[in-house]
Amino acid sequence: MKQVIIKDKVCIGCHLCEVYCLQKHAGTQDLVKAYKKESPRAIPRLRVDESGVVSLSVRCQHCVDAPCLRACLTGALSRDPVTSLIEVDEERCIGCGTCALACPLGVPRLDNVKKVMVKCDLCQDEEIPVCVANCPNEALVYADI
Repeated sequence: MKQVIIKDKVCIGCHLCEVYCLQKHAGTQDLVKAYKKESPRAIPRLRVDESGVVSLSVRCQHCVDAPCLRACLTGALSRDPVTSLIEVDEERCIGCGTCALACPLGVPRLDNVKKVMVKCDLCQDEEIPVCVANCPNEALVYADI
C-alpha cells in the first residue's frame, strides 16, 4: 500500500499541502475562488502541526489496526478491500467525532456543514496526492511502505 511519507527535517511549514488539499476538495478548482468566494469553504483533509522551527504535515495513516474503525458508532468507517484505505460513508456518519478521539493523531475533522467526518483519501483520482505533488521542498513523498 502506498502512503504519504513525511520528511520532517525538510518540512518548512509553508502549509501548501493544506492549501492544495482544500482546493482539491472545493467545489471549484480555482484557488482564489476556493479560498475567497466559496461558502462554506472546503476543509483540508490534513493539517500542519508546528512547534518552534519544527513543522509536520499530519494526515490519516490508514493504520493497519485502525482504532477509528473500532470507535465508529455507526459503522460509517470501513476499509476498502482493494486499496486498504479507511473510508467514510457519509450516509452513515453522524459526525459524533469518536473516530477523531480514537485516532492517535486526531486526524478526522468534522465538516460542520454536512455534519460528517472527513479525512485524507489520498486523492484516489490522482496519480499522486495533491499535497505531495505541490510540496515545494519535497518534504512529502508518496511511496510503498
